[in-house]
Amino acid sequence: MAVILVTGMSGTGKSTALGRLEQRGYRVVDTDLGGWIEHIPRPDGTGTEPQWREDRIDALIADHERSGEPLFIAGTVWNQGRFHSRFDEIVLLSAPVAVMLDRIANRDDNPFGKTTEERERIMADTTGIEPLLRSSATREIDTRKPLAEVVDQLAALAGPPAPHR
Repeated sequence: MAVILVTGMSGTGKSTALGRLEQRGYRVVDTDLGGWIEHIPRPDGTGTEPQWREDRIDALIADHERSGEPLFIAGTVWNQGRFHSRFDEIVLLSAPVAVMLDRIANRDDNPFGKTTEERERIMADTTGIEPLLRSSATREIDTRKPLAEVVDQLAALAGPPAPHR
């Protein structure tokens, strides 16, 4: 049984890769969707910061620890480090900023990154946050590779998907 965190900056392909893994029969959870995240006020009062709802993430991982079914969880939030010991692999998906911004400009399934302010935040986060993600990752995959190759690399970490019940 493998529980794998797929993390990375906006535009690196987390949601796309997870969609393909799901098509292959893997259990995937994109924590950007479905109430996995709550927004907590920043200490400096300059807005909010997304964080995982720890009770929900804990229950999700515990369920899969019992099931033996591989699980991919995607997300990039400030409190993800609290769960690092529960992941078999922490995979950083990465791409150059220009590639990420181009993908974001052309995607139609997520509005984040369309405004100038959001694009500036992505560039700043790539400089400030991506190195932190890299330092805790057990693997890094450059998503300029063909999507099938990225997905094959992720699937190899998990082993075969659980048989359908």
